[in-house]
Amino acid sequence: MIEDADSFSGNAIKKAVQLAHWIRANPPAFELLSGQKSETPSFVLADDSGLEVDALHGAPGVHSARFAGLESGLAGNSSDAANNAKLLSLLREIPREMRTARFRCVIALAPVLLPPLDNRSPGCYPTEIELQAELFDGTCSGRIGFAPSGKEGFGYDPLFIPEGFERTFAELGAETKNDISHRAKALLKLRQRLSV
Repeated sequence: MIEDADSFSGNAIKKAVQLAHWIRANPPAFELLSGQKSETPSFVLADDSGLEVDALHGAPGVHSARFAGLESGLAGNSSDAANNAKLLSLLREIPREMRTARFRCVIALAPVLLPPLDNRSPGCYPTEIELQAELFDGTCSGRIGFAPSGKEGFGYDPLFIPEGFERTFAELGAETKNDISHRAKALLKLRQRLSV
C-alpha cells in the first residue's frame, strides 16, 4: 500500500480502511492467514509513525522512512544510515537547544463489520469506515544528537535522545524504549479505550 497521505493520521486511517475492506471482501482468505476459524474480527488496527524535528518545520514527518531519497525520486524506503546522515547534515549548524524533536505514532482503530459501501470513487468522499475510525496519538519528545550513538533499535534511534535522558534510544535498550516510546503511549490510550 502506498502511504501518500500528508499526515500520520491519514496514513493510519488509509491502512486500516484498506485492511478492513480486504477482510470484508475475503473472509476465507482472512481465516487462512490468521488461523482463526471464528467469525470475522470487529476491528482492525493500523499505525503510522515517524520523527518530527522542529528546526526542520516537522520534517521528516510522514517521509521519515524515505527521507534521504525524497529528492532523488527513488521509490521505496531509504537506508537508516542514509536517513540519519541527511538529518545530521541538515542540522549541522543547529545548536543543541534548537534540536528539539519528537517521535509521533498514530494508531487507527477501524470497524470491519459495516454494511457494504456505495459506488463512490475512493478518496473523493470519506467512507463509512473512515468516518467511524478512531485515532490514538502518542508522542515521545526529545532532541537530536550530533552523531549516532548506540547499537540497538533502528531508524533514527541512534540520534534521538528522549527527554529526561542523556543517552539515545539506541543506547537505552528495548525495555526502556518500549516503556516511554510514542507507540507505547498510543497503545496505552487504545488499551484504555478498549477496556471501557
